[in-house]
Amino acid sequence: MKTPVPDYLKHVLTSCRDNEKGALADYIPELAAVDPDKFALALSTVDGTIYSTGDDEVEFTMQSMSKPFAYALALQKVGLTKVMEKVGVEPSGEAFNQISLEKDSNIPKNPMINSGAITTHSLIPYKRTVSRAEQLRRFLSGLAGRELSFDTDVYTSELKTAFRNRSLGYMLRTVGVLEEDPEAIVNGYIKQCSIKVTVKDLAMIAGVLANGGIQPQTGKKLLDRSVVRQVLSVMLTCGMYDAAGDWLTTVGIPAKSGVAGGIIGVLPGQVGIAVFSPRIDEHGHSVRGVDIFERMSREMGLHLMEGTPSAQTILQSRYLTGKRDHVVVYELRGVLQFTESEMLLRILQDEPEGKKRIVLDLTNLTLIHNVGARMLFEGVARLKKDGHPVVVVDSEGILSEAQMKGNKRVVVKEKLTKYLEKFQ
Repeated sequence: MKTPVPDYLKHVLTSCRDNEKGALADYIPELAAVDPDKFALALSTVDGTIYSTGDDEVEFTMQSMSKPFAYALALQKVGLTKVMEKVGVEPSGEAFNQISLEKDSNIPKNPMINSGAITTHSLIPYKRTVSRAEQLRRFLSGLAGRELSFDTDVYTSELKTAFRNRSLGYMLRTVGVLEEDPEAIVNGYIKQCSIKVTVKDLAMIAGVLANGGIQPQTGKKLLDRSVVRQVLSVMLTCGMYDAAGDWLTTVGIPAKSGVAGGIIGVLPGQVGIAVFSPRIDEHGHSVRGVDIFERMSREMGLHLMEGTPSAQTILQSRYLTGKRDHVVVYELRGVLQFTESEMLLRILQDEPEGKKRIVLDLTNLTLIHNVGARMLFEGVARLKKDGHPVVVVDSEGILSEAQMKGNKRVVVKEKLTKYLEKFQ
């Protein structure tokens, strides 16, 4: 069978495509010329699997989505104490480019607004031959698993209109937050924002954070867990600027947006999500991107505050039984939400077409989320399409009536051993 996850992502993309609200970020000339109808969605799992749909090969600049990773690199290299001396962690409740500082300390309120991001950029260690922006590009390339590059045209274009960021730089230098030439720091920050990615790159980058700082495809530890926790905490409270409270209540996923139309989201231990659609709202967030995140959070049970634990594996055992081994039993364990369901579907897709009876035993599951039930029965339908008779053994009654709706005929309530007796 073929896992239905790509079909679901395509369905979500199609459902949100008609939303044409918002406008391009025309204060950056180069971004004012992009195709507003480009649209892409990607999702990564903690074991490095990438699902994507739409314009997933189109490159665009990270813009403010680079901020949490500059913050991560600074934390990793110089430590939390030194970073906190220069930039705080409190939500500002203000627009991303607001000219303001903490009243008592005269430092930026957090690293996600521009004043904080410029300060964070200044904290990245560098060499004379390797700029801070280049250090970040190399770091992000390691997270993405491929070499990323700068968009020189966007960088040059943004430099021409960066008057507000320059004023932020001079303000930070005046109060002693910046200790170097503010022009050089601001130019480096703008170059950092011009790093090019696709949604697949962003999903993989997000997947590293979801995986506790370990690049899932290479197994290389790129960030300490304490750094990941700090970054995700600030993303959750500050990443969506003056819409952070609304985002937290409706989506509940640590996230960061960029005015080129990207949004990146990280659900720890589960998934990384990336969206690209260039039309943005008054907060600087992709309009379609917000729609997609709200929908996926609701439908897939991804809100962080739901707090259900995630298992490392959903499969307890797989074995053959019955006359001539014509019955294949999958004994499941733990909880069944999106992450575990995706893992199970990927295991089931390796089951060859044929007439062997497939038995999915839920006896050792402790919880089935609604998305887990939907994905389970979608897998059942696809196995049946491949020629297999399929039965779901639910002797403990873990499935609700609503979850079984339309699928009761494949569910049996007797014990697994009792059910298998008839095939011996």
